[in-house]
Amino acid sequence: MRHRTIVTAAALAALSAVGCLPAAPASAATGTFAYTFRAPRGVLTSILTDPPSGICLPLPEVLGPHALGPAYAPHNDTGAPARVFTGPDCTGGYATLRPHGRRAPVQVLLRSMLFTP
Repeated sequence: MRHRTIVTAAALAALSAVGCLPAAPASAATGTFAYTFRAPRGVLTSILTDPPSGICLPLPEVLGPHALGPAYAPHNDTGAPARVFTGPDCTGGYATLRPHGRRAPVQVLLRSMLFTP
């Protein structure tokens, strides 16, 4: 009888310890990231909320045969640095935008980006 109580107590202790472990690191840049682009309907702004970190993010509005040029004037209002690239698939020239920074000038062009943890 006593053996069963000890085993049960040990199992409960192990389960409660698992609940105390720290959460896995966040895989998103918390906040918003905005950029402006030209479209057939005029100039538009796209906003990404809590974008993923550590992967290249192509901007679909400025890629492909119907794109009217790269996006421009990005604004990184996330908690992570953002690297914006002039080419698709995080290629070409780049600029790094600070977390919660000001809107970049219109001369900063982008077709893809990467948030770093």
